[in-house]
Amino acid sequence: MRVVKKINNNVAVCIDGNGSELVAFGKGLGFPRMPYELSDLGKIDMTFYQLNAHYRQLLTEIPEGVFQASAEIVAKAREVLPRELNPNTVFSLADHINFAIIRLKDYQGVQLPFSYDIAQMFPAETQMGAYALTVIRNNLHVQLPKSEETAIAMHFVNSQAMDSEATHADPTEELINRSVRLIEKQFDIQIDRQSFTYNRFAMHLRYYIKRVHDQSQLTAGEVNDLFTTMQREEPIVYRCAQSIADLIDLDNGTTGTTDEIFYLMVYVKRLVNNAQTKKEG
Repeated sequence: MRVVKKINNNVAVCIDGNGSELVAFGKGLGFPRMPYELSDLGKIDMTFYQLNAHYRQLLTEIPEGVFQASAEIVAKAREVLPRELNPNTVFSLADHINFAIIRLKDYQGVQLPFSYDIAQMFPAETQMGAYALTVIRNNLHVQLPKSEETAIAMHFVNSQAMDSEATHADPTEELINRSVRLIEKQFDIQIDRQSFTYNRFAMHLRYYIKRVHDQSQLTAGEVNDLFTTMQREEPIVYRCAQSIADLIDLDNGTTGTTDEIFYLMVYVKRLVNNAQTKKEG
C-alpha cells in the first residue's frame, strides 16, 4: 500500500496494489513524509474507495479528534448492532458530533427535541448512544447533553439498511418536500437531498410533525431569549421557519409554538449555510 497524500495525522490518501485510490484511517498514517510504502496493513482501521468530494471536504472541515471519536464509536456499533451500517456512517456521525459540539457553544447548550420512547423501540442503538457520549467525553473532553444519546441512537437507526418503502409512502414526506422547496425559493439555493445536513433537517421535521399529530408540541418556553436574539439577527431565516410552521399548521389545524419555530430556525440556518457554501465553492 502506497500512502501518497496526508489529510491529517491519522487519515491519508493511498494507492492499493491494484492501482486504485482510497482514503485510509489509521493511527499515525499521516505522520511520515509523503509518499511512502506502508508495509504493515494492520495499522489501517478503515478504508473508503471512491470517496466523493463532499466526504473529502468533511475531512478538512471537521477536527481530527472528532473523526477519531466517530471511528471508534462506529467500530463498536458494527460489533453490536443487528444490521449492517451504511459504509459512510463514520462521516455522517462525525458531522453530527461536530454540529452538536458547535450547537453546545453557539446556543448555550440548548437541547434539540426528541419526544419518543426511543429506548424501548431501539435498545441496542440507545446503548450505542450512551457509549458514544462516553467516547466523546473521554476523547474530546466535551460533555454533550443527554438528549444527544437519543439523537445518536436515531442516527444509527437511520444508518442501518432498512426497507424504506413505508417512509416514502408517508404523507409527511410531501410536507418535507414542500418545506425544502420553500427554503430553496426563499434563499435562491439548491439543496442536496443526499447530504447529511438535509437528512438531519428531514429527520427533525418528521419528529416535529409527529409531535403536532400527537398534540405534544414543545412549549417549555426555555428558548425565549435565544428565539428573540435569532429572530433579530436572522430575520430571513425566521420568516422561512415561520412559513414552514405555517405549512404544517395549515395541514393540521394547529399553531406552531415559539420553541418549535426556534428549533426549525436552527436547522434551516444550517441547511442554508451548507447549500450556500457549496454554491460559492
